[in-house]
Amino acid sequence: MASRVVFAVGVAVAAALMFWGAWERRWIADDGLIVLRTVRNLLAGNGPVFNEGERVEANTSTVWTYVVYAFGWLTQVRLEYVVLALALLLSTAAVVLVMVGTGILYRARPFRPGGTLLLLPAGVLVYIAVPPARDFATSGLETCLVIFWLALLWLLMVRWSLATRPSAVFVLSLSFVAGLGPLVRPELAIPAVLALAMVFLATGSTWKLRVGMVAAAALVPLGYQIWRMGYYALPYPNTAVSKDAGGAKWDQGFAYLWNLVGPYLLWLPLVFLLVGVGAAWLLREHHADPVAVRTAREPLWVRARALLRTPTAVVAFVLASGVILGLYSVRVGGDFMHGRVLLPVLFCLLAPVAVLPVRLPARGETRSRRDYTLMGGMSVLWLGTVVWAAFAANTTGMPEGAVVGKSGIVDERAFYVLNTGHDHPIRASDYLDYPRMRAMVETIDDTPDGGLLLPSGDYTFWFVVPPPAPIPEDGAGHTVYFLNLGMTSMNVGLDVRVLDQMGLAYPLAAHTERLDDGRIGHDKNLFPDWVVVDTGMVNKHPWMPMFLDEKWVEQAQVAITCPETQKLLTSYRSDLTFARFKQNFKDALHFSKYRFDRVPKYELQRCDLPDPFPTPVN
Repeated sequence: MASRVVFAVGVAVAAALMFWGAWERRWIADDGLIVLRTVRNLLAGNGPVFNEGERVEANTSTVWTYVVYAFGWLTQVRLEYVVLALALLLSTAAVVLVMVGTGILYRARPFRPGGTLLLLPAGVLVYIAVPPARDFATSGLETCLVIFWLALLWLLMVRWSLATRPSAVFVLSLSFVAGLGPLVRPELAIPAVLALAMVFLATGSTWKLRVGMVAAAALVPLGYQIWRMGYYALPYPNTAVSKDAGGAKWDQGFAYLWNLVGPYLLWLPLVFLLVGVGAAWLLREHHADPVAVRTAREPLWVRARALLRTPTAVVAFVLASGVILGLYSVRVGGDFMHGRVLLPVLFCLLAPVAVLPVRLPARGETRSRRDYTLMGGMSVLWLGTVVWAAFAANTTGMPEGAVVGKSGIVDERAFYVLNTGHDHPIRASDYLDYPRMRAMVETIDDTPDGGLLLPSGDYTFWFVVPPPAPIPEDGAGHTVYFLNLGMTSMNVGLDVRVLDQMGLAYPLAAHTERLDDGRIGHDKNLFPDWVVVDTGMVNKHPWMPMFLDEKWVEQAQVAITCPETQKLLTSYRSDLTFARFKQNFKDALHFSKYRFDRVPKYELQRCDLPDPFPTPVN
């Protein structure tokens, strides 16, 4: 009874700490607001698009987009508040689920009988203590959903490994949850595939059940994948093209890893908990494993299948998932936001030690020196973890403050708190205090004819490239070309087209070649000359800003006619007919690899197009 009370109190305390910590650092990032632009279009009946009439998947997490849309539609509450409530709920629930899963795992292990087994919060304290975990709990990004999905999968896998005979309904439910992984975030296909492979190959699964598993796991992701390729003409979100998610930047990746591990001495609690796991193993009753005994005389492949459905295999699964996800994150160079993409990695590695077992011998029990040593050692390790958590929770991970470091990494929350002047920037209107934002809104109001807005070096005004005459009665519409898509798009109407130079919502920019020395996560940068041409605005001085070269603009006007580029533009701008859907589906893999040169002159050479300003031959 005491053991259950202590565990319940520990779960409640950890959940309260997660909720309180996330609430104290509540905010919605500019990238989080990007999601809400798509949700606004969904609610308006324009489809899952960023700009009306352009089929671009600007959000990495499909499930997160539709979860926010569903609750926004049901509640009719301001979307920023919907996101905040969902993020707090999912982040807190993730802590509870991972502790329950690990608690079930420890209680099922054959520990020495007698005494009281206390399951104390440990790994969850490490996760909560790391500041980025609390920052990105409510950032408007999908981190809260990612750790919730990982915690739920962990709990289901633990229960599956311990069940005498898992029911078909449970196995199918587990398969469905695992199958959602790639739609929660594409790289979560790694733990999803590992989990599904384990369950599929495990002993006791009939072929009928296996067919059901495949159907349950594949129905939603496969159906969405077919639809995605036909609708968006890509096999994955446009963000993966924009950031070249298949590329390799190992040096930057290791710098990003140390940027999280180093400042908080994160290796220290991991050592504590690793030693704690070893001590917990010593607490077990060591007798013959019934699975090993039962299968000892069976063929090797039968024994291997039987061992898949064991707690040890499930622990290996979640650790392997964390390691592989970590290697992938390091390979692609990490991210520009301090700690963000390594949080799922950390969560996986901490899942088996979310709680730590400390066994108190029963009164009157004969206690050996070994018993005292183990009890004292486990207590010291747990206390060490708690002390470290208190230290890390109040540590500044980015000593540079709210500026972009030399590595290109930044404390994203601190950056926007400083630049908006709000301690908790949540609403899109809070970002009107960010440089250029109020000026953008005022410029749109002051130019009823429409035009292309380009940012100036001065934060107080925008250049406007006007549309050619004759101007339609209601104006030609506005296009804003700016890096910060979220705050920009959420502070204007859906009739205003918002594009960015790195291509999150603008395929023309996304399909340029990656800049080798560019800032991580920002290594695409399409020159505005292309946008003047693409939007059909006046391409002459003085109507264009003087920093734009008329020669470059004319070259871009020819370069954009490259047949492959035109096919790309047509794939997401033309009306969606059945014929277009089929053609997009066929071209999706090709478009995922298609890249062109952002320098118009070089693009003319690549496409073998005539240069309006040929280089004279001496």
